[in-house]
Amino acid sequence: MVLMSLLGLMGMSSCEKEIDIDYRQVDPIYVVEASVSDSGMKARVSRTQAMDDNNSTSNISGATIVVTGSDGSVTNLSYRNNGTYQSYAKGTPGVTYQIDVEVDDRHFTSTSVMQRMPVVNKFHFIWKKVMGERFLVGELLFQDIPNQDNWYFMHIYRNNIGYRWAVKRDDTNPNKELQQLFSIAREGSNDEDMLKEGDNLHIELRAIDRRAYDYLYSMQIMNNTNTNPVQNFTGGCLGYFSAYSQVTFNYVYHEADVDEEE
Repeated sequence: MVLMSLLGLMGMSSCEKEIDIDYRQVDPIYVVEASVSDSGMKARVSRTQAMDDNNSTSNISGATIVVTGSDGSVTNLSYRNNGTYQSYAKGTPGVTYQIDVEVDDRHFTSTSVMQRMPVVNKFHFIWKKVMGERFLVGELLFQDIPNQDNWYFMHIYRNNIGYRWAVKRDDTNPNKELQQLFSIAREGSNDEDMLKEGDNLHIELRAIDRRAYDYLYSMQIMNNTNTNPVQNFTGGCLGYFSAYSQVTFNYVYHEADVDEEE
């Protein structure tokens, strides 16, 4: 069982790495990535380039963006730079937020329900042994928000660069402790993904809603399905909108601190 679990985990490692999305669109298309959180509201609007340059985007500065809450709040996001719009207005758990984006006579909209604050119990690294070899695995343990359905997004940054990410729902151990494993590499591997002594890690745990989870999960499996992520916005743009509460913390990697699997 341990062997099968670890082999499955290692096979999924590509799903947890930072992904450069190739949307494979014939014509340029708008992309909106937006959020409401306990630290403010933010959106980035861009547009994919031509078919032969679909790994880059052009930032859009002329959009009008309004976020409306079911509590009656109305917030206009102001343009900052590099296609980014922002407001310091904070979200409130339980409120449904709608974002409306107007750009070049196009209208895009999406909704998301802000979730309650998650709780991290522990984060550490473990050496797992399989067939005489050791594999480095990161383990995040966190408390499920009780008495409701929950969905989570986890992102690890290594030296300020996206490193591993995953999504999880609470169907395995609801109302109790949940576990997320991040496979790193085999001991002695020359893989550039292997952590180095003193690497600075920044970890984010977000409680997200079902619509954001569905979008991110479809991103996670799209290499296997050869499809774009599911639509999260109406109006024909790419990207997603998420209202969430988030816990963040920093961790410095030291090999001496890695635990051995019992």
